[in-house]
Amino acid sequence: MLLGSRLKEARRKAGLTQSELGKKVGVSKSAICSYEKETRNPTLDTIYDFVEVLGVPSDYLIGADVIVQIDETPEHRALTKEEMKFIEILRKDEVIYEMLFEDGKRGSDLVKQKLS
Repeated sequence: MLLGSRLKEARRKAGLTQSELGKKVGVSKSAICSYEKETRNPTLDTIYDFVEVLGVPSDYLIGADVIVQIDETPEHRALTKEEMKFIEILRKDEVIYEMLFEDGKRGSDLVKQKLS
């Protein structure tokens, strides 16, 4: 939950040792060490105390400030309304639906064959 490297960086920028930070937020030096190594997670109250003592946003400490962008590829794009409607119609006929979608390539070949 908490990014240990960010806690450590913020603690050092504030000029605090692990012991000093622990005293300010009411936990032991070993707890601070565990949070920084990410072998233990602090409570939400402790994270709030870190925010107050270190003057950093909680989003920064938990890594929520990083935006992950996923490239959209044809395999992962959303279906259009027309495509969804077509699939709904196909689902009404279980035999055809299973035949077409059991093996996508074979289903595509069957459709092409019927249209030729």
